[in-house]
Amino acid sequence: MIESLSENKFINENLDEKAFRNLIKNVEILNTELLKNHRIDKSLYDKYDVKRGLRDSTGKGVLTGLTEVSDVVGTTDENGKTLQTEGRLFYQGYEVKEILKKYEDNKYCFEIIIYLLMFGKLPDEEELSLFLDVMWQMQNLENRFIRDVVMKASNSNIMNALQRCVLTLYTYDSNPDDISEDNVLRQSLVLINKIPLIAVYSYMAYCHFRKDQTLLIRNPKNDHSMAENILLMLRPDGKYTELEAKVLGIALILHAEHGGGNNSTFTTHVVTSSGTDTYSSIAASIGSLKGPRHGGANLKVMDMFRDIKSHLENLDDNSEIETYLLRILNKEAFDHSGLIYGMGHAVYTLSDPREVILKSFAKKLAEEKGLSKEFDFYERVERIAQKLIMEKHKVNKNICANVDFYSGFVYTMLGIPEELFTPIFAIARTPGWCAHRLEELMNGNRIIRPAYKYVGEHVTVDEGGKLL
Repeated sequence: MIESLSENKFINENLDEKAFRNLIKNVEILNTELLKNHRIDKSLYDKYDVKRGLRDSTGKGVLTGLTEVSDVVGTTDENGKTLQTEGRLFYQGYEVKEILKKYEDNKYCFEIIIYLLMFGKLPDEEELSLFLDVMWQMQNLENRFIRDVVMKASNSNIMNALQRCVLTLYTYDSNPDDISEDNVLRQSLVLINKIPLIAVYSYMAYCHFRKDQTLLIRNPKNDHSMAENILLMLRPDGKYTELEAKVLGIALILHAEHGGGNNSTFTTHVVTSSGTDTYSSIAASIGSLKGPRHGGANLKVMDMFRDIKSHLENLDDNSEIETYLLRILNKEAFDHSGLIYGMGHAVYTLSDPREVILKSFAKKLAEEKGLSKEFDFYERVERIAQKLIMEKHKVNKNICANVDFYSGFVYTMLGIPEELFTPIFAIARTPGWCAHRLEELMNGNRIIRPAYKYVGEHVTVDEGGKLL
């Protein structure tokens, strides 16, 4: 508390030493009051059957709406019994792995997915050509916006920059508050195409103003896919291999959408239901994704792997890996949370289809980069961690690796800096958010307003206004 106050120039720049110490004392008193008066008895959650985190006692999400945008399948029902199954992910009714079989070699595969999510159908050649032309016309930022918005107040958290810039785009829109379907579609396409530029340029501004590196601003090319343009704009020489662009495109596809129940997409529905503008809605979703429990999970995986490696003498010794992973599970190592990050999922049981697909491409990329031994280490940690978690917690549900387990490794091989890991997720998820926003506007018709039960006391006041 004292350190954060002392570093805040907006608070202390006009205070002398005596006034500042008095401020510290008073803030500490307020903090004590906060801690004393804001604790709710945890047993009350059970007493009133509160669905904490909008989940039931089994951890399954509470049904709060309907969607046609995507479906996440981790179990199947047979003869009244719920059975674990290999994970399946559907976009607008099409299974993602089947889409990839058909379009994997099309460099515009992510753009095809965007079209599918937004319009509910796969485009034919003519529709895709028209859509790409629209996309390319919108993937630009005015020099004034880059100078006055992107370059100002740079910091290492690019998600913060994304929120700030998205909100400021409101002032560059001649019709920002119109929530008719056609106007929101226009705004959605604007955001889908400008957010990648904002993310990369914000990172470049951070490197220039905070790390004294050369400022590099490269414009995207109209015949390039979004994945190609991200690599083109990010790399000093603008060069990349076909496999690198393909793998980044696959990663964008796998993160594009994941049902209406994930935190950021539910945020989209909640904020949209109030009738607010598109920029406020997407900025709120970015704020949700920014949280380490949501979009920042792959960074935790990377931190965990660095920690594991630093404590192993022989990375090829599986028994040594097992011993250290047990220490992590027992809250004796790493961040003492008892979690092996990248393992487990709320819905998927036998497998996370996104992890299965991304892992296969991670292997190919590792072979191209000469990092097959590193990939093998990840794979062994995954296998050993799965066994240890199931043995320790004695769960009936299978524990599988999720998409975050390999995504950070993939981004690292692609030369993407860690500051952009979560923004890449935001770039990918924006089409999903926009599809859900349109779905909420066209079908919701009611503001989302869940209930909270009051469990505090009612204070009695006498006729003279005195508290009894």
